[in-house]
Amino acid sequence: MVRLGSILVTSGALARSVPTLVDPLMGIRLGFGVLLALAAMAGCVTYRSQPLHPSETAARFEARRLDDAGLRRFVEAEIGHPVKDWPPAAMDFEQLYLAALYFSPDLDVARAQLAAAEAAVVTAGQRGNPAVAATPEWVSNAAADVTPWVLSVALDVPLTTAGKRAIRIAEARNLSEAARLRLGDQAWQVRSRLRSRLVELLQARQAEALLLRQDEVAQERMRLLDARFANGEVARLEVILGRRERERVALALGQAREERAVALVRVADAIGVSAPALAGEAIDFGFTGRLPAEEELGTRDVRAEALLNRPDILTALAEYAASETALQLEVARQYPDIHLGPGYTFDKGSKQWALGVGLVLPVMNRNQGPIAEAEARRREAAARFIALQARAIAEADGALAGYRGALETLATAHALLAADDAALAAADTQFSSGEAGRLSLVDAEVARSAVALAVLDAQAAAQRALGRVEDAVRRPLAPATPLPAVSGADAPAAMEDRP
Repeated sequence: MVRLGSILVTSGALARSVPTLVDPLMGIRLGFGVLLALAAMAGCVTYRSQPLHPSETAARFEARRLDDAGLRRFVEAEIGHPVKDWPPAAMDFEQLYLAALYFSPDLDVARAQLAAAEAAVVTAGQRGNPAVAATPEWVSNAAADVTPWVLSVALDVPLTTAGKRAIRIAEARNLSEAARLRLGDQAWQVRSRLRSRLVELLQARQAEALLLRQDEVAQERMRLLDARFANGEVARLEVILGRRERERVALALGQAREERAVALVRVADAIGVSAPALAGEAIDFGFTGRLPAEEELGTRDVRAEALLNRPDILTALAEYAASETALQLEVARQYPDIHLGPGYTFDKGSKQWALGVGLVLPVMNRNQGPIAEAEARRREAAARFIALQARAIAEADGALAGYRGALETLATAHALLAADDAALAAADTQFSSGEAGRLSLVDAEVARSAVALAVLDAQAAAQRALGRVEDAVRRPLAPATPLPAVSGADAPAAMEDRP
């Protein structure tokens, strides 16, 4: 404390003595320098605390709604014109995708990473600030006619050599481009996840509707079997088997309802809102109503798109370019930067000017270690790019093969459904003419409903396979072939009116 106090007193005495020790011009220069330093500090950014409170962030998440005014403005900005009603009566896939782009927390993370990468470009372009040092000294045994004060002022001006600043800027720009491409790839991931979960939701809804009808038919079949058993027309075993089938359908219906509820939650999660925010909204599933024929996809086009235009591949290219500039920077660091040190000393009445030059002597090492590390990272980036290309080719080929198989399975399922439709129509005709009983007609509908569920599964599998093809090229593929409906409404109209 005594030492600190003496320093403060000495500084104050020096400040009072400067006008008498230094010529007026030097005093003006020092004052101007102090003013410049104060002006520079006045422009500094001030720190602002932004603490996170989990309860507040959770409340904001729960408050998200699709009728949000900010979402509406975002949608209008994206489509380029005002929207009359928002949200619409039934939101289609593209509208839900825009909502996901607005709300998705994963995209918020990618946007923040891009902002950090863009700020790094500014950092890379900044020049080093000069440093100033002032050393006041007091000579205790100075002659009476000589001032006892010695004042030294020195500057340190860094000069970057070998183009390091330009290389740093190039590296930061490459990394910024990689972050921008990762944002685009993350936007595609949001779209792909939303599409897949909407397919799950539609499948669950349609399966629930079919199983509900199947449950009604199973109950009617049980009533018919009980009546026949009471008349001695069927064995007890057939009644027991019928009851077990009815219980199986009821269990499947309960599972379908559970799957529908879970699928709705997963769709809400893909959008970035809570499930209650989506529960009351109608969804237009028109995007699942068509599937392109395999030949329309074009195997070569899909592979070329996967190899050349995928954002993750372009990201890997940008990262490789950044690794090259990083190596270039380490090579440039073999050449030391220069530090200019102009200085002024007022020594007991004499004025001394100096110009110092400083640099690190590359005698112990020539930056071999960092250069070797940068070369290894460049080889790693090249290997990652080649591996990603190979994976993209495999994904494209596998997705095309899976889509081909899914279309074949779907065609087979539709053929089976058409055969069951014909059998159901024949049973209806026989029942109407009195050639067959009611139980035969009900059995025909039970058989058809089981195949209809298989068709739903095949349609969902084909949609998922199409999604994998789109993921392989990172772009939507135009649909072409309409899909026939397989709901319970396909049963003959007479079935609804019969007792």
